[in-house]
Amino acid sequence: MKIYFLFALTGVLFAGAQGAAHAGEFFPGEKAIVFETMDGKKADAFEGVIQIPENRANPDSRMIPLNYVRFPATGKTPGSPIIYLAGGPGGSGIMTAKYPQFRFPLFMALRQYGDVIALDQRGTGASKAGLTCRSSKLLPQTEVLTDVKVTALYRAAAQECVDRWKDQGIDIYGYTTLESVRDLDALREHFQAQKITLWGISYGSHLALAALKQIPDRIEKVVIASAEGLDQTVKLPVRTDAYFDRLQQAINSQPAAAEAYPDVKAMIRRVHEKLDAQPLAIKIPLKDGGALDFLFQRSHMQGLASGMIADPGRGAPYLLGLYRSLDQGDTDMLVMELKRGYFNDPVISFTAMSFGMDIASGITPARHVLIREQSKTSLLGLMLNFPMPQLDRVVDGLDLGDDFRRTPVSDVPTLLLTGTLDGRTYVEGQREATAGLSNLTQVTVVNGGHNLFMLSPEVTEVIGTFLSGEEVRRTEIIVPLPSFLK
Repeated sequence: MKIYFLFALTGVLFAGAQGAAHAGEFFPGEKAIVFETMDGKKADAFEGVIQIPENRANPDSRMIPLNYVRFPATGKTPGSPIIYLAGGPGGSGIMTAKYPQFRFPLFMALRQYGDVIALDQRGTGASKAGLTCRSSKLLPQTEVLTDVKVTALYRAAAQECVDRWKDQGIDIYGYTTLESVRDLDALREHFQAQKITLWGISYGSHLALAALKQIPDRIEKVVIASAEGLDQTVKLPVRTDAYFDRLQQAINSQPAAAEAYPDVKAMIRRVHEKLDAQPLAIKIPLKDGGALDFLFQRSHMQGLASGMIADPGRGAPYLLGLYRSLDQGDTDMLVMELKRGYFNDPVISFTAMSFGMDIASGITPARHVLIREQSKTSLLGLMLNFPMPQLDRVVDGLDLGDDFRRTPVSDVPTLLLTGTLDGRTYVEGQREATAGLSNLTQVTVVNGGHNLFMLSPEVTEVIGTFLSGEEVRRTEIIVPLPSFLK
């Protein structure tokens, strides 16, 4: 095991296992910074970048940047570098650390166990350059849309953008989870570490699970939350319906909420049926004082719902209120929501990273058939993971294949945190995603949603216990339910 030494801004000497840099030096490409969050919190850190091939399968591949911020370890005997893997795909690790009242305190707490790396994965955040494509295809805003028409428009836009990226010298075949795994190994080498520890959520867990298959001998530990398995890019619609059953049980524990929402699923179906029978002609107020004519339909409502069900405290109460108001024939709340601009731009656009990663991770043919069948009667249809599976295999040769999607088998110590009211990655799916991990510790966050890291100090304590190598004895953390009446 190598030892590395590096100086912090104060001149205090930090030492840590698993890395290597000569005394007085940063890692190559780094510079010292004072990292500041959006709400004014500060920490000494190092800003770094390495150059990686965009597509390692292409010997003539261009080089692209992989940017990160490194918060140096503070513990006396730190372990391997802890690399944060953001969700999405498309999230920025650096911005995750910057967002106000979000995960910055956890980044700081984990420094006790090793250098903590806020990584912008390839094609995201500071590692993104010219990767957004605005196609010539438009989604009609005042016409009735069908699933067939929307899918055709998106697939045509996708082909157009792939051609445009190729003309611009961008290799879409480099934007896959497997290439991101190789990036993690390149970072390990950059930090001159024998092993790395992975800490991720949602798509970040998807990347971590892929790494457990590809480079298991170079991973010391894994901490994941809201796990998305390798064949779970598209969730099973019946499990979304089961989530609403769990939500109903939580609502029933609050008498006033139970009276307002005695049957959430029935209310949702009524609203969808009304929108199918008569879409709503809405005038969306614009910032310039004008108004946008818009025909609001079932698919739009399903899309809004898909974005609001992740967490019981942040989106679910508002979503319930929105459905209730529409069920009662009141559109005021809907107009206020549409003012946010979700549907103002009719241009179909893609970002290469999220586009490529989703299509490459893909879906097995059998699962695709199952999802299509379930979507016919499920509450949110195919909108939860839009535009997948609509874009499945739209790019020839990009799909990574069924071998990639097989559940990883590994004995690397792994901690899984699962929220019982997660509306994006479901309890059943998370069990399946980690079924092959023989050294798994699972902690259930009762009443927790998708974004559960900061729900309780006990979550931080559990992660710390795990990273320190001690046995995690607790199996659940209970957090209070929010009020479902907003």
